[in-house]
Amino acid sequence: MNPGLDQYSVALIAVLAVPALAALIAALLPERAGKLVALVGAAVTFGLTAVLGLAGSAGPLVLNHITPWAEINYSWIPALEVDFHLAVDGVSYPLVVLTGLLTLLCCAYTMKRVPGAGSGRTLMALLLILEVGILGTFLAFDLVLFFLFFEVTLLPMYAVIAGWGGTERRRAARKFVLYTLFGSVLLLLGVFTVVAAAGTADLSALTGGLGLSRDTQYVAFTLFALAFAVKAPLWPLHTWLPDAHTEAPTVGSVLLAGVLLKMGTYGLIRIGVGVAPTGAAWAAPVLAVLAVAAIVIGSLVCLRQTELKRLIAYSSVGHMGFVLLGIATLTVTGVQAALLGNVAHGVITGLLFFLAGAIKDRTHTGDLASLGGLRETAPRLAGLFGFAAIASLGLPGLAGFWGEAFAVVAAVRRGGPLWITLAAIAAVGGALTAAYFLRLLRRVTHGAPPAFVADDSSPTAVALPEPAPSAPAAPLALISRVEWLAWAPLVLLALAVGLVPSLVLFGTLDPLGAMTEALR
Repeated sequence: MNPGLDQYSVALIAVLAVPALAALIAALLPERAGKLVALVGAAVTFGLTAVLGLAGSAGPLVLNHITPWAEINYSWIPALEVDFHLAVDGVSYPLVVLTGLLTLLCCAYTMKRVPGAGSGRTLMALLLILEVGILGTFLAFDLVLFFLFFEVTLLPMYAVIAGWGGTERRRAARKFVLYTLFGSVLLLLGVFTVVAAAGTADLSALTGGLGLSRDTQYVAFTLFALAFAVKAPLWPLHTWLPDAHTEAPTVGSVLLAGVLLKMGTYGLIRIGVGVAPTGAAWAAPVLAVLAVAAIVIGSLVCLRQTELKRLIAYSSVGHMGFVLLGIATLTVTGVQAALLGNVAHGVITGLLFFLAGAIKDRTHTGDLASLGGLRETAPRLAGLFGFAAIASLGLPGLAGFWGEAFAVVAAVRRGGPLWITLAAIAAVGGALTAAYFLRLLRRVTHGAPPAFVADDSSPTAVALPEPAPSAPAAPLALISRVEWLAWAPLVLLALAVGLVPSLVLFGTLDPLGAMTEALR
C-alpha cells in the first residue's frame, strides 16, 4: 500500500476525478456554460495524461518486471481482497494519452457542431463519463476494478448513440448493449475464475499466471478471449459494430473507433496474455486463424460496401485482425506490433470518421453512389480524406504501416507451415485493404460531382433532387476553424507515429517481457 502520494500518484487520481467532476457540473449548468466547463475539464484531463508521461521518463525500468511509472494502491474491500489499484506503464500509456486527446477534440468539435436538436452540454457530459470509464480500464491494476471501469462505458455510449444518432439509432444502440452485456458476463466469469483460484485480484501478482493451474488458465483465457473479442470487436463477433458506427453521431464514432474498441485488444494483452499465458499459448493457433479470417473477410466486405461510414466501420474489423495476429504470436515483437496497430488505428480511423461526418453534413448522404467529385467541390476536404485513406491502407512513413507490417513479420518469425501460411494470407489481406481504400477514394473524390446548392441557413449543403446535367456543382462549405482544430492533431500524429514509432513503443519492452516470460 502507498505510504504517501507524489505528484504522479496525484495525477493518477485527478485524471479520473477531473472529467467526472466536470461532467457533473456541466450537467447542472445552462447550455453554454455547461459546454465550456466540459471543454475545460477535457483539456485539464489531457494535460494530466501528459504529466503521467513525465513519470515514464523519470522512473527506472527493470528488465522482466512489472514496474509501473506511477501507481496508487489502497485497500478498498478488505474482506474480498479487492484494492483500488491504479497504475500506468508503457503498455497502457499510449492509449491513456490517446483517450485524453480524442475526448478533448470531440468536446471542442461539439462546442460548435451539436448533432440534431439535442443538448450539446448533455452530450459533452456523457463523453466525459465515457472518458472516465475508458481511462479507468487502461489504468486499473486490479481485476475487479478493471471489470467495474469496463462496465462504466456501457450506458454513456448507449445514450450517445440513442440520443444523437441517425434514424435507426435506437436499434443500433440496443444491439450494442446486448452484445456488450454478453461480453461482460463472460468477463465477470473469467474474473471470478482467476480470483477464486489465485486468491488475489492484483494484476502485478497475477502477471505470468502465478498461482494458476494449467486447466484454470485454459478456462480463464477462453472466457477472457471471448469477452474481449466482443468489445474489440473481432470476427465473427463484430456484427454490432457497423450498425453502431453508421447510426452514431460523429463524435460517438470517433471515440468508439478511436479508444473504446481498444479496451478489448488492450484487455486481451494485459489480462488474457498477462494473467493466463499458458492458456494463451494453447489458443494461439485458433486466434491467429480467426485474425487472418477477419483481415480477409473484412476487406472483401469493404469492397462491396456502398455506404461511407459503414465501409470505414468494416475496415476496423480488418485492422483489428492485424492487431489480433500480432497478439497471437505471443512474441514481444508481435505484441509491440499490436500496440502500434492499436494507436495507429485510433488516430487514423478517428480522423476518417471526423471527415466522413463532415462529408455527410455537407452532402446529407453517405451513399457512395451519390458522392463524387469532392476534389472539385471541396478540394481541401478531399485532400485530408485522401491522406487519411492512404494512411489507413498502410503506406510506409505513416502510422498505419508499422503495426500491420510487423504483425506479419512476427508471424513469419514464429515459423512452421501454419504461421508462414497465415502470414502470407495476411499480406494478401493488406493488398485488399489498399484496393478498397483506393476504390473509396475513386468514388468519393474523383468523377463528376453531383450538383449541390448551399443552404443559406446552415454551413452545409443540400443536394438538388434532380440536378440538370449541364449545371456546374456549387462548392461545398469550407472547412471551419473548429474542424481544423479537431483534425490537425490527428494528421500530425499519423505523421509522427509513422516516422518515429518509438513514440508508442517507449517503455513497452520490460512489461511485455514480464508477460511473455512464462512462455519462454
